[in-house]
Amino acid sequence: MTQLNRFAIAAAVAAAMSLVSLHAQNPAGAVPTPRTADGHPDLSGMWGGGGGGGAAKPDEKGNLTVLQRGRPCSTQQFDAGNCAPGINFERDSGVTQRMGPEVPMYKPEFWERVQYLDRNGTQEDPEFHCKPAGVPRMGPPAKIVQTPTEVILLYAQGNQFRVIPIDGRPHDPIKSQDTTWYGDAVGKWEGDTLVVDIVGFNDESWIEWPGWFHSNNMHVTERFTRTGNTLRWEAIVEDPDVLTQPYHVRGRTVQLNPNPKATLTEDLPCEERDSQHMVTHERG
Repeated sequence: MTQLNRFAIAAAVAAAMSLVSLHAQNPAGAVPTPRTADGHPDLSGMWGGGGGGGAAKPDEKGNLTVLQRGRPCSTQQFDAGNCAPGINFERDSGVTQRMGPEVPMYKPEFWERVQYLDRNGTQEDPEFHCKPAGVPRMGPPAKIVQTPTEVILLYAQGNQFRVIPIDGRPHDPIKSQDTTWYGDAVGKWEGDTLVVDIVGFNDESWIEWPGWFHSNNMHVTERFTRTGNTLRWEAIVEDPDVLTQPYHVRGRTVQLNPNPKATLTEDLPCEERDSQHMVTHERG
């Protein structure tokens, strides 16, 4: 082998190793996370995802397989909104929530009330009667508008919105005592994650629909993490009045809608007309 060939082979190997290193740092298809002028991830955009379907038993790791029209759909696909629309969404949603992997742990004296609310959800569930879902039940927003001093969260259901300051201010001593549906929220950045701290709730909303109620001393921490074109939403509920330990709400990962013309449509006003005609406890 000539010296020239040796140099050629060495150069080829070096180039290949360089490509491997570059691929490891920026995998094929990876989208960089956009950032604002102050260096924080830009959470702005239309965010989609969700859906419904049937549920099977969790596997050994506690993961559920959601059935969409008879075909399996993983929980990762379900969270990302990549499953077909469910046929029995309302009923199946209740099944997936009851099966965990984690449920709120109530103090012993409150379990009877939880069971009562669950059995009589058509009469007791506030959302069933046109009231706001509240936090954290409303989940991740459909659209986020971010400025240097606040984030505006817009929700497709019920034309709801939340405006959260992220300028470092503490809770307002008056607003935090108002006990509202959405509470008094303030946000701050922890690395690349926006952490929203919320207090001052009323006790009318539910954490989730299987009768999981809370007191007006509930404290919720939401976390928003953008990675490329995905947004991870997580929430932790603390309520020492009724819970024995913090409850970790099932997190959700939603995808960015890349259509620049995407918009939110106005939701029709809620008018409850069904309760007086119901003869069973079936919600779906």
